Parts: sequence; C-alpha cells; structure tokens
Amino acid sequence: MAEKTERVMRVTAQEMADAKIPLNGRDYCAHLLIPLLKCRKETYYFPWKCHHEKHAWDKCQYDDLMYRTREKERRKLQEKGHL
Repeated sequence: MAEKTERVMRVTAQEMADAKIPLNGRDYCAHLLIPLLKCRKETYYFPWKCHHEKHAWDKCQYDDLMYRTREKERRKLQEKGHL
C-alpha cells in the first residue's frame, strides 16, 4: 500500500465558527463548504447557481470517504499482521 499522508485542516476552528458551519460539516472539506454556504445564501438557495461549489464539495466528501475506507482497511491488515 502507498505511504500514509498527513491530512491538514485548511481552515481554523474560528473561521468555521465565523462562517457558522454546522458541527457535522467541520471536517477536512470545510474549506469548500464555506464558499458553498456563502453562495447559497447570496443566491437564495437556487440550486443551479452554486453548481461548481457543490460539485467541488461533493468530490471532497467522496475523496474523504475513500481515504477513511483505505485507512480502515490498512488498520485491519495491520491487526492481522499483514503489513
């Protein structure tokens, strides 16, 4: 398996609090959620107005899910002694 890379939060807890990010959105994709929520607020939640921001955030969420899944598999293999 590839070497594990250290993930870094791109926004601070204070920036997330200032942007009123819900607690369940304060993850490694919060830096993309801030502009998405801002766009939604500015465009009165018209779904076609913030397509780019939504797509970027969705992709980040998917990539994060894949990362967590790989980490879970890596831990499972380590416990069995295969790594």
